[in-house]
Amino acid sequence: MATTRTASTRWEGTLFEGAGKVTLQSSGLGTYEVSWPARAEEANGKTSPEELIAAAHSACFSMAFSNGLAKAGTPATSLDTSADVTFQPGEGITGIKLTVRGVVPGISAEDFAAAAEAAKEGCPVSQALTGTTITLDAALA
Repeated sequence: MATTRTASTRWEGTLFEGAGKVTLQSSGLGTYEVSWPARAEEANGKTSPEELIAAAHSACFSMAFSNGLAKAGTPATSLDTSADVTFQPGEGITGIKLTVRGVVPGISAEDFAAAAEAAKEGCPVSQALTGTTITLDAALA
């Protein structure tokens, strides 16, 4: 069964002087302020499209990786994943780095890295970001 999730943004003003609010409508988890300075300079308590992509990517990758490990008979005790999304004004998103550290009993470092690579390739968010260079740093904790 397909699912659709919805978020919305209200923006007021110009790109550089204006500001907006992103609302996570499907979950009802909240509304978050966004601005150009939060995107291209310092966050100053506001989020950016790139931070939201990083959140989505780290969560999706972790879910895909957890599933792959369990299906291989080596379920993870824990996976800690971060996603660094680099934004260059005038160019856009220039790269994403996924970093994962995991506690997975009974798996070799090589098998862990291979499973992480498979999760990176199979994660729906990674697939949606095709065309962006995605690097991976995967190691057992």
